[in-house]
Amino acid sequence: MNDHKRVTEFLNIEKKMAANYDIFASECVNIPLRDTFLKMLNQSHHSQTELYQTGKAHGWYRPRQASEARISQVYEKYAKNPPSVE
Repeated sequence: MNDHKRVTEFLNIEKKMAANYDIFASECVNIPLRDTFLKMLNQSHHSQTELYQTGKAHGWYRPRQASEARISQVYEKYAKNPPSVE
């Protein structure tokens, strides 16, 4: 496995772990345990940022910049019709 694939795999793992920490924290009735999950969630977000920055520095990730027109278009779409949560 090369470095690019390894960083991408670690990033995907961190994303999944962050989603789990978020669920665990939101469903936790024990406040100290919930706070621990929230700290872990925060650490996971920091790890994701570091992994992304590493990949970006190597040229593996090149996000497109959003234009003001596209941002406005998306904002208007979701302001008028927010996604339903079922």
